[in-house]
Amino acid sequence: MAVYPESETDRRVKADALRDVVSAMFQACGMSMGDAQALADSLVRADLRGIHSHGTLRVPEYVKKLTVDGVNPRGRPRLVSARGAALVVDGDNSMGQIGAAFAMRAAIERAREIGVAFAAVRGSNHCGALDAYALMAVEAGMIGLAGTNALPTMAPWGGAEKIVGINPLSIAFPADKAAAFCLDFAFGATAHGKIRIYAQKGSPIPDGWAFDVDGQPTIDAGAALKGLIQPIGQHKGVGLGMAIGMLSSLLSGAAYGTQSGNMVDGAKVGMDGHFLAAIDVGAFEDPVRFRARVDEIIEEVHASRPAPGTKRLLVPGELEAELEAAYARDGIPLAAATLDGIVAAAAALGLDASRLAR
Repeated sequence: MAVYPESETDRRVKADALRDVVSAMFQACGMSMGDAQALADSLVRADLRGIHSHGTLRVPEYVKKLTVDGVNPRGRPRLVSARGAALVVDGDNSMGQIGAAFAMRAAIERAREIGVAFAAVRGSNHCGALDAYALMAVEAGMIGLAGTNALPTMAPWGGAEKIVGINPLSIAFPADKAAAFCLDFAFGATAHGKIRIYAQKGSPIPDGWAFDVDGQPTIDAGAALKGLIQPIGQHKGVGLGMAIGMLSSLLSGAAYGTQSGNMVDGAKVGMDGHFLAAIDVGAFEDPVRFRARVDEIIEEVHASRPAPGTKRLLVPGELEAELEAAYARDGIPLAAATLDGIVAAAAALGLDASRLAR
């Protein structure tokens, strides 16, 4: 993952204070207390783990979805089909975090019975950082997988039109002594939200992240926001992005690609699709031995020889777990623009969040 450069205008905010303010805002949008707290926690947790592209940066956007764009603040996800390991969930146009968490809980419950479960979700919206759902399965002693569609920000390889999403995937494995192995990545070189963070800070983006509107590589965040995200692995990244988008939508009847909206007009509400899967380790292998072997794999990486200039070798999810501990202790560094956006959105709801900006 990218560690965002801190700027002089960043402010450190305690997670609990941030969570309380954001939860109150979502309740003011009509969500129940439980759903508002769950949604707020998902955003604050992303910030704690350094995934600011899916953190409280999105609060004003989510407020607009709930109050203007037509997302149902009281939407109740439901299981509409269950055939063995195959589950279909309708999110009832709720916020994506509500529907995706419901689906992963259902997958975990079914996997406890028969070993594996795959939940296909429709009728949903933006569901935030995917690692949270994969780690739900890990907490149950299982392997977790999560995928979702995304608004198109990439072109087919050699093309210049935004018709393919970066469509992320997360896979998490339980360990014993080590933190869980948790891979969470999209098939673009970056996420649109990450470029927004760099634009907020006035910093250039890393080389290889984006093309401008003419398809030329750029490190200018403003030009990148108007242009295209580069795929990882060239044509391979585009193909994998398409495959995850299809898994996230075609099995449940959700929208795929441009059917879900675009970066100019925004997302069409209630059209997103996701998939959540759980694999019960105990159905295949002794869980204690399995977790010990995951530890061995992680330790092998730690003990291997780094290339010149590299201080540490890490596995997926390790840096995020370290940041979560550090930011919980010292406060989350947030861009002034993110905090100002939260304060303004709160004021529009009749709430005072000015203490966050101090």
